[in-house]
Amino acid sequence: MASKKVILAYSGGLDTSVILKWLQEEKNLDVVTYTADMGQGDIPSDLEKRAKGFGAVKVIVDDLSEEFVSNYVFPMFRCNTLYEGEYLLGTAIARPLIAKRLVDIAASEDTNIISHGATGKGNDQIRFEMGAHALNPNIEVIAPWREWDLSSRTDLMNYCKENQIPMPASKAEEPPFSMDENLLHISYEGGVLEDLSNPPPEDMWLKVKSLDDAKADAEEIKISFKKGDPIEINDTKYSAAELLKVLNNLGCEHGIGRIDIVESRATGMKSRGCYETPGGTILLKARRAIESLCLSRDEILEKDAFMPSYAKLIYDGLWWSDKRLDLQKRIDSMSEKVCGTINLQLFKGNIITLGKESENSLYDENKASFEAQGGFSNQDMAEHIKKNILEFNK
Repeated sequence: MASKKVILAYSGGLDTSVILKWLQEEKNLDVVTYTADMGQGDIPSDLEKRAKGFGAVKVIVDDLSEEFVSNYVFPMFRCNTLYEGEYLLGTAIARPLIAKRLVDIAASEDTNIISHGATGKGNDQIRFEMGAHALNPNIEVIAPWREWDLSSRTDLMNYCKENQIPMPASKAEEPPFSMDENLLHISYEGGVLEDLSNPPPEDMWLKVKSLDDAKADAEEIKISFKKGDPIEINDTKYSAAELLKVLNNLGCEHGIGRIDIVESRATGMKSRGCYETPGGTILLKARRAIESLCLSRDEILEKDAFMPSYAKLIYDGLWWSDKRLDLQKRIDSMSEKVCGTINLQLFKGNIITLGKESENSLYDENKASFEAQGGFSNQDMAEHIKKNILEFNK
């Protein structure tokens, strides 16, 4: 009788290499590995050889960069989404797409079992499993970190030795930071970062330059938007993924996009996270500037009011929920008229607005001017105050 298959979310690192072997030895499963390339640029060149060397029956690698940015990052940014006021959700927004691909591949491989290497205290096991069950309520998920008796990287290294899993010697040294990277961001947690009195070591940051090393000269750029999404930089059209790459490079050179925060995990536990989100930080500033022209006061207030709930849904792994989908429809409807161009200056961590224009602009210079007499009269103002006094006294 043939063994059942499991689809394993596989990075090629220590954790998932041990899991690959463990699924074979402990669960008697044939392992199909799945690796999502979301623009992180760190997929090992020998990943297929390594996975098959550990016993994988099939290795699948997807380039999801365009789908990730077009269908996940940009829709999220249409709501100017921030979790707890600071976090641009770079890890959280990637998980529903990976969950979707795991479920899709399981169906194509005629199995109902998937597995991941998310650790016991983090958010990702929640996100993977909530997403997978939303897409297939009958999916079976194996989460080794909740089952096995391995509890540390030392245990993993010993498992490697016992099962002849070759790993670089450096892996046996002091554990590195826990990292996650995709086209939107890089995250860091664990290690010395767990002591809040320690500032992040400068050599931890991989992409965004320090303010000392950032470009000495300011740089001006123009970003054009259509239906809520960026489409051009300096009058050059780009695909979604390419545009974010350009913004990332600009942000890195000018020291834009580093943050060091304490956030509330989905379980309520507090966790320190350090993030590099250069392009996303520029995009958020640019998008809000264009929205200020195109959306009415009430529309902006409405979006700002439900944005924290929308952010929490993404953070908690509920991208595929009816509530998120309903909110997305409202967001997308308002975004239809968000278009125009914004001129920005980038300099030493700063994003400075220089000018903006839109064919859907609600700005009326005549009405707004303190110099001009037309547009909005003294009588108009008196009526406005009278109306609001009546509302206040109801």
